[in-house]
Amino acid sequence: MAECAQLTGLLTSGGFSNETSDEFTKFVCSRFDDISSTLSTHGLAVDNTFLLFSTYLVFSMQIGFAMLCAGSVQAKNALNIMLTNVLDAAAGGISFYLFGFGFAFGRSGSNNAFIGSNFFALHQIPNETNSFDYSFFLFQWAFAIAAAGITSGSIAERTQFVAYLTYSSFLTGFVYPIVAHWTWSGDGWLGAATTGNRLFGTGAIDFAGSGVVHMVGGIAGLWGAYIEGPRLGKFDRKGKPITDLKGHNATLVVLGSFLLWFGWFGFNPGSFVRITPAFDGSTFQGYWTGVGRTAVTTTLAGCSAALTTLFARRWLTGHWKVTDVCNGLLGGFAAITSGCAVVEPWAAVICGFCASWVLIGFNYLAEKLSYDDPLEAAQLHGGCGAWGLIFTGLFARERYVFEAYGPGRGHGAFMGGGGKLLAAQLIEVLVIFGWVTVTMGPCFWILKKLDLLRIAAEDEMAGIDVTIHGGKAYYTEEETEPQLGFISRGGGVAQRKQQGGKTGLQGTESEEYLTSQYLT
Repeated sequence: MAECAQLTGLLTSGGFSNETSDEFTKFVCSRFDDISSTLSTHGLAVDNTFLLFSTYLVFSMQIGFAMLCAGSVQAKNALNIMLTNVLDAAAGGISFYLFGFGFAFGRSGSNNAFIGSNFFALHQIPNETNSFDYSFFLFQWAFAIAAAGITSGSIAERTQFVAYLTYSSFLTGFVYPIVAHWTWSGDGWLGAATTGNRLFGTGAIDFAGSGVVHMVGGIAGLWGAYIEGPRLGKFDRKGKPITDLKGHNATLVVLGSFLLWFGWFGFNPGSFVRITPAFDGSTFQGYWTGVGRTAVTTTLAGCSAALTTLFARRWLTGHWKVTDVCNGLLGGFAAITSGCAVVEPWAAVICGFCASWVLIGFNYLAEKLSYDDPLEAAQLHGGCGAWGLIFTGLFARERYVFEAYGPGRGHGAFMGGGGKLLAAQLIEVLVIFGWVTVTMGPCFWILKKLDLLRIAAEDEMAGIDVTIHGGKAYYTEEETEPQLGFISRGGGVAQRKQQGGKTGLQGTESEEYLTSQYLT
């Protein structure tokens, strides 16, 4: 090293012999090399710990999805939607491990801009060349199953079990990873993360996945719900609404929304992947600053959307509806996810405000078109996700783009960056809509033709929990009490029965005696 040679020269000029100077220099430099290596190792450990912690937060969103879905459907279908949420994670985990991660981030001698070509089943992971460790796979898996969870909400309350398994595996193993490769891989053709030639010289900015995750899941849900058709009783033959088919538990909806909010602090800030590097020319600000700012913009967008939805729905319906506010909150989060790291906090407020009206507008359009989505997933994630991409093309700040992506990328049209970034963002909206349409549309259509998509009308009216899963999510006290028969000493059968709301016995034995003999 040049510094070591300079130290040797200083010692020699100070009167030390060449041999002594060389030995002392080697000793000192070796110690500094050890310190540098130790600090580098500790930095990797901190970054991996940060990424794993973010992964756990993102995975906790599955709990939020489960609670939100359960509260948004009818009680007779709550068990079904809970099971589908579990399967999204389980089936998605296997398909993403075998195929999805390789298609999304695989890099080898046959790299191409469309699809990854290595790391299937985690072959050659950890990979020092690409800085891929197991924690990075787990983080990306949590994103993939989030997309699948979005789709499950659109087709809830009327879908066969095998259809969930099929679409979830296909979405997480192939459809989603291709879009992730385009946008987030260094080889992709679409995103600002591309190391080669970027679209319009800038690439599209989708920092945490308004398009990659939310639009993919939302558009998949759009086609699933459209091909499957609305729930029985939602519209009449002329397509006019006849019943609301409301969710059965607003408490679960609120709980799920808060859990999703909590998880979004891993979803967006965690997309920095690392937290220890300092920004160029600064010792006070670094990735940790970007992580904090991203958490702030995420929060403000959600808050703005929630308040806008509250007053807008009050104006439109005359009621203060908590479920509408929760959906507005989530719409703001879905929108800011694209530009969360590259916009100012004040811009995030604008993002959330507009996302609320986007959601309200798409919900109005869905009703007019007799489109039925129990969780408003296509409107919320698809519509607000698309708005988030456009918003980033308008408000991305040059300095923040440089800090997140490096030099040579574009910034927002309203921030002096011209129209190249906005054009790239619009292209992302169009290609995601097109790609998901030509893949997931045929997937749902084939399932329908094979009679594997929708459950029978009788099962739908009775409730999927009882007819398909052999139970219910909720039981009354009477339903949980054991209906036992006992042989009395006189040879008769003592049976529990209901008399005027009180439990009685028939036979020669008292209830207390039977309880002590048979139940203790």
